[in-house]
Amino acid sequence: MTKQEKMQELRVFAEQIRLETLKIIGSLGFGHVGGSMSMVEAMAVLYGAKMKVNPADPGWEGRDWFVLSKGHAGPVMYATLGLKGYYPVSDAYKLNRPGTHFPSHTDRNRTVGVDLTTGSLGQGMGEAVGAAMGLKIQGRDNRVYVAVGDGECDEGAVWEAAQFAAHYGLSNLVCLVDDNKRQLDGTVEEVMSQGKGIGVKFSAFGWKTLEVEEGNDVEAIYDALTQAEEFGDAPVCIILHTVKGKGATFAEPTGAHSSQPSKEEWEEALAEAEARYEKIRTQGKGGEEA
Repeated sequence: MTKQEKMQELRVFAEQIRLETLKIIGSLGFGHVGGSMSMVEAMAVLYGAKMKVNPADPGWEGRDWFVLSKGHAGPVMYATLGLKGYYPVSDAYKLNRPGTHFPSHTDRNRTVGVDLTTGSLGQGMGEAVGAAMGLKIQGRDNRVYVAVGDGECDEGAVWEAAQFAAHYGLSNLVCLVDDNKRQLDGTVEEVMSQGKGIGVKFSAFGWKTLEVEEGNDVEAIYDALTQAEEFGDAPVCIILHTVKGKGATFAEPTGAHSSQPSKEEWEEALAEAEARYEKIRTQGKGGEEA
């Protein structure tokens, strides 16, 4: 498969994830749309190209680990895992209901394929660092990927973990920062400015740092993750400049953190997502944009 063909495959996968994420949240009628949608392309590249995983054996010791530190974006992970075959994706339409296996925040004890439980912001970063350290001590070559939010980087625990990872040279660890510029109470700049930038801070802590200006572009993410594999002496941080609510008609214009749109707004968003998926899917297969 050529790189061009692979990128097309990842674009299709991303639009599938986006559509299913909307269906999952829409089944409940409200939820964390904004931060789920901004992570779609990153999840597509990780699970569609970069991570070693085995849906038939979720606990496979040779797998790479993924930690969604911004655990409220659980719906995008549930969509991704379902589409990869860990379970029927429609199972996740029971999001956050009594007895569900798909809670609002990711929980390893309840959802197949979730490596570590997260949700209390800042804590997932430390869990990922611990996993990377453990794998390194065992002499294994598994990689650990962790996704944190830009607003989550207000938490001091993120920086304690970052310092630890750099000190112990955890080169098997990659942190992806979903830098969508917004958090619960407003813009990151208004609530808690990151000064010269999150990437500058990670660099100061001793990490190799990459910036991806098109953080919702699968090829740009793929190239950054490929470059990250070439660094062998330090953890790597990839800053993804993303759009909060990307692809959700009711959320992208406002960058809403959590949404409870009307039935008509849900229908409009789902229809547009479905149309976008069909358009991307037909590219390269005789469609008019091939």
